[in-house]
Amino acid sequence: MNNSEILVSLDIGTTTIKVIIGEVLNDSLNIIGVGTAKSNGMKKGAIVDIDQTVQSIRSAIEQAERMVGMHIERVVVGINGSHIQLQPCHGVVAVQSENREIGDEDVTRVIEGAQVISVPPEREIIDVIPKQFIVDGLDEITDPRGMIGVRLEMEGTIITCSKTVLHNILKCVERANLQVLDICLQPLAAGTIALSKDEKNMGVALIDVGGGCTTVSIFENDHLVTTNVVNLGGDNITKDLSFGLRTSTEEAEDVKLNYGHAFYDDAQEEETFDVSTIGSNKKQTYNQLQISDMIEARLEEVYAYAEREIRKVGYDLPGGYVLTGGTISMPGSLELAQDLFPSNVRVAIPDYIGVREPQFTAGVGILQFAYHNAKIQGKELFPSVALNTNEPKPKRQMKQPKEKNEKKENKKKESSFANLFKYFFD
Repeated sequence: MNNSEILVSLDIGTTTIKVIIGEVLNDSLNIIGVGTAKSNGMKKGAIVDIDQTVQSIRSAIEQAERMVGMHIERVVVGINGSHIQLQPCHGVVAVQSENREIGDEDVTRVIEGAQVISVPPEREIIDVIPKQFIVDGLDEITDPRGMIGVRLEMEGTIITCSKTVLHNILKCVERANLQVLDICLQPLAAGTIALSKDEKNMGVALIDVGGGCTTVSIFENDHLVTTNVVNLGGDNITKDLSFGLRTSTEEAEDVKLNYGHAFYDDAQEEETFDVSTIGSNKKQTYNQLQISDMIEARLEEVYAYAEREIRKVGYDLPGGYVLTGGTISMPGSLELAQDLFPSNVRVAIPDYIGVREPQFTAGVGILQFAYHNAKIQGKELFPSVALNTNEPKPKRQMKQPKEKNEKKENKKKESSFANLFKYFFD
């Protein structure tokens, strides 16, 4: 196994931190390692405690490292939230080579040229997604390298995000002793795994129901056209169960995962379980039908808000609705959606061994999207891991003595300046 063919994705969710290690061979992806950890320090998709988030990231990374026997050094980070904005861009350059053959430098220059736009100081560009390249008026080109031309154009989408949110995420990743290889927009990445090319061309809504929030993304003509976030998710179901059953949040989460059913008509009254009551040593017995009533009401609200976001944009969706995300793994989620939405609905699950659950869609998508996007833009993504686990810790940690030496040198300089000051002014 060659470490120059391995990528690692980091999906920082409200409920779970997910780390996925993928091996790229001949443009195909194989999943070789997975690490998950409970996400502490996150609320509604945003970081509220940096130290706890760092510890959660480290736990997930360590679990993935143990699975594959490698040391993870660099990761591709997924970003999501209501602060994301998309805007169209256009770049034009002249082909520089003497024989007029378009190369990597020309593609890099046209992408950089498209980024020369006015961006508010509180926002930052995280990526540019090419929609098409145009060579001397010939459009709909996906990769112009090797073509002959004089004028190269690119039409694409610039993705910007809140500088504060981005820097907090990067700070957490760096404090977990990791380097950021690239940043990917999660709805865009999830779409590469969850949606077929025909669905993206016709028009489709991707609804990612996570723990803290629900992301609603619309694709049309093979491109992401809009993405919005609803601040409702699986955590709201847990809180409802905790309140309704008068039990702790932890026990309510266990009940949701083990006995939860989102479609009341299919819930089983014979499925019973005991729950500890807060403020008492007694346990109360409930059945699946009783909690299904609460779960269905909350998930129906999530779907209603998602539908409202879709109607705001006003797109027609011949491709229907595609559901994914950790909450969708609950039995009855698809049946409830089919009962509520006006078009066809299906659930998207990654087709890779070890990650065949809706919660891993974004993480697997980050790997695939980052790899293909890097090929187009000429980014360098490898290597992400160190193969020999017997070697010393990564180089980034070996810099500490160097920093101490620099501090000593600075002290020497300060003392020499102090001596000169005394010499001239005493």
